[in-house]
Amino acid sequence: MGLTGRKEKILQAVVDGYIENCQPVSSSEIKEKHLPALSSATIRNEMAALEEMGYLTQLHTSSGRVPTAEAYRLYVEKLMPRRKLTRSELKIVKRYFNKKITELDEVLKNTAKVISEITNLTSVAYVQSNDAATILNIRIVRITDTSALIIIVTNMGVLKDATVNIGSGVTDEYCDSVSQFVTGAFAGHTISEINRQPNKIVKQVKKEYERVFSTILRIFKSYSHDDMFSDIVLEGSAKILEQPEYANLKKAKAMLEFLDAKEELVPVLQNSDDVNITFQIGRDNEIREGMPECAIVTASYNIGGVTVGNAGVIGPIRMDYSKVVSVLDYLSKTVQMLPAGEGAQGDGTDEYSSSVTSDTDE
Repeated sequence: MGLTGRKEKILQAVVDGYIENCQPVSSSEIKEKHLPALSSATIRNEMAALEEMGYLTQLHTSSGRVPTAEAYRLYVEKLMPRRKLTRSELKIVKRYFNKKITELDEVLKNTAKVISEITNLTSVAYVQSNDAATILNIRIVRITDTSALIIIVTNMGVLKDATVNIGSGVTDEYCDSVSQFVTGAFAGHTISEINRQPNKIVKQVKKEYERVFSTILRIFKSYSHDDMFSDIVLEGSAKILEQPEYANLKKAKAMLEFLDAKEELVPVLQNSDDVNITFQIGRDNEIREGMPECAIVTASYNIGGVTVGNAGVIGPIRMDYSKVVSVLDYLSKTVQMLPAGEGAQGDGTDEYSSSVTSDTDE
């Protein structure tokens, strides 16, 4: 049996009310705040029908109703109101994204910080493996007479740079020469290809470039992501304890242990679906066996058409989905505007910068 328009309005009122107050919602409250034209008896009958359909439940016989996980799923698919970020929320975004950004993992770290600060929930970000990144340009920049800076530009952005001690007498001419050599050797290859067969890609290495070449290989190896759990970023873990659902010590302990075990987070953050925002809403074993009661909402983030990672929130099933979605969606668009591979156009030393433009919602 499908939901009538009236049932949908009542269900939305229950979900909105419970999200706001974490208290069972009564028929009199719905009548007073949302549907004054209906009688309390009519609303009670409709709520009873919604309970039979699996959308509502009663914690106690004399109490109002609370939404089930199925109700929240329907809510985010069809009933959830859309909203824009407020001026104060936009200022938080600008604070993190109106500054220079030079590393891919920094993009996701800033994203996680913004999400947690605005939603007041625990945020999580998963930095996509860089194995598939294609090398565009490698630039060696002299720092001192004995050291140089290595900057690697890929189609996914600038990898973390590194310094190398070469010896004595480092000149700008030497740096230009080695830059041309290593760019010619690595450009067009992915990091995984280089890690698998470094000797095949570069068959001959001039002796004076060996130290630079070895350092670059170490950089690529560090991006092979054998320890993929190090690429999980968590912000605001303690905010879990501020949620009424986790006032129970056993539930709080289970949730904190889940967040602490990064290998548990990777499977639920990796999203292979062709959707921008993914909802995983469940109780106990509904998301995955052994997981604590929670909801996870994540979005994929792209730069230059390449997915660089996922970020979102982990929290109670009773979370403000409308706010969460507005934040994730806005940040997805903000990150997408970040220039990718900019350094490859010039000398490989340009930094990334972004200027966040926004709605002026009051």
